[in-house]
Amino acid sequence: MNSKLDILIFGAHADDAEIGMAGTIAKHTAAGLSVGICDLTQAEMSSNGTVDLRKQEAEQAADVLDLKVRTNLGLPDRGLFVTPEHIERVTAEIRKFSPSIVFAPYWEDRHPDHVACSRLVEEAVFNAKLRRYMPEQPPVKVDELYFYFINDIGRTDLVIDVTEHYGVKEQALSCYRSQFEKAEKDAVSTPLTEGYIERVRARDSLLGARRLIPYAEGFACKSPYVVHLFGSKQA
Repeated sequence: MNSKLDILIFGAHADDAEIGMAGTIAKHTAAGLSVGICDLTQAEMSSNGTVDLRKQEAEQAADVLDLKVRTNLGLPDRGLFVTPEHIERVTAEIRKFSPSIVFAPYWEDRHPDHVACSRLVEEAVFNAKLRRYMPEQPPVKVDELYFYFINDIGRTDLVIDVTEHYGVKEQALSCYRSQFEKAEKDAVSTPLTEGYIERVRARDSLLGARRLIPYAEGFACKSPYVVHLFGSKQA
């Protein structure tokens, strides 16, 4: 079975990728591209929900988005650090799926795990191409690394029009009922339960407004974005 992916997205927790770019994922899977998500942790420190419930919700969202694969590295929630061991685990995932494009959380965010995930992925993308690093696996050169926004918006280099697929994004987010609703008797109030999806919707609307797009998702990149001809439409 060919495990190669066109796009591999990393998040610290299940629901990170959906918050930031579920519309973009849906747009690309609808176009026939193979897309996967790798969650670094099982979100065992979440105030609401359980590990088993979060796993079920992640699987439901994966079905909604038509992912080719969703994996979980089982690294410690609130224990993500830029260590050789953690870099190796992320690098191995990149080499396993050999993606052309990788996405990671934006490098500034109120949640430390999102910041750590961003740094780990950036390190791993670099190491994945080194043939003498973990030589038991063939090297993989990722063509592009982009960063998506979760809690905090930052420098936006690119926007993707996701208007036609925004309903799929909302459906994917609704899978995480334990996080966005006070679904259980012992549920506690968190930033996620206090109208978070509405704020995500407002953010995506605002990102699109500058280009007269109803809904857009924004991305940052650290490498220059290549334009072949000014005035031409980019794929």
